[in-house]
Amino acid sequence: MVIPHSRRKPLRLKVSAVGLFACICLSFVGAGYVLSEGVKTAEYYGMKKRLSYFSSQLTEVKSTMFTLRKTESEFTKLLSLKSKKKILEQADVSSDMGSIIDIDLLKKQVRETIESVSEIREYVKEEKNLYEATPVGWPVKGQISSPFGMRIHPITGESAFHSGIDIRTAPGTPVKATADGIVAFSDWRDDTGYCVVLEHGHGFTTVYAHNRLLHVKVGQRVRRGQEIALSGSTGSSTGPHVHYEVWKEGRHVNPEPYLKDLS
Repeated sequence: MVIPHSRRKPLRLKVSAVGLFACICLSFVGAGYVLSEGVKTAEYYGMKKRLSYFSSQLTEVKSTMFTLRKTESEFTKLLSLKSKKKILEQADVSSDMGSIIDIDLLKKQVRETIESVSEIREYVKEEKNLYEATPVGWPVKGQISSPFGMRIHPITGESAFHSGIDIRTAPGTPVKATADGIVAFSDWRDDTGYCVVLEHGHGFTTVYAHNRLLHVKVGQRVRRGQEIALSGSTGSSTGPHVHYEVWKEGRHVNPEPYLKDLS
């Protein structure tokens, strides 16, 4: 009830408990989506800053390599002389030459260069592993028929939490892995029908349920984009679709943000 300060009549609004609960759930989902996008933006700029630092390190590497080549050229020219007298006569002992043949300095630069390159390689390796383990794109061609979150269950008719998204598609459509991983489960379950569960590392797990046919076995390694099943309507299902879940650190998360490309 809204009561104005004027003489107007109070405004009465009636909202059902289900409607109020749905609004609260949508608010949480919206907040979660905004937060996830903010985290992705922060990660992007963090990576950009690291790569900028590594770029400056590589510039120093190039400078070191140039110094090494110049030093090699000077020594080659000196060693090509046939006598000690000629070597001493041709040797340039100016300040520039002294800098060029400063072996201790070169050793230090080379050591720092090796450490820097190793750090770059390790960083890129970690980022590559994380990228390969992160679900990306659609597991099957189709349209979302039921989103993540609270909904009215199509079979029981009761309000229930939907732990993934349902993607409506034609029977027999190829179902593909959305990230590199290992098959943790590939078999029949009464509720999910023929189901595949993939473990990707870095806390990620994906689930593909209600398939008609499975193409992978437990323990098998799969790559992103590899066909793992054919869509169907097995188990507790009202029509052909793929029930797709994404788990992060053992908890269900909304798969929709992961349907987008990471670029």
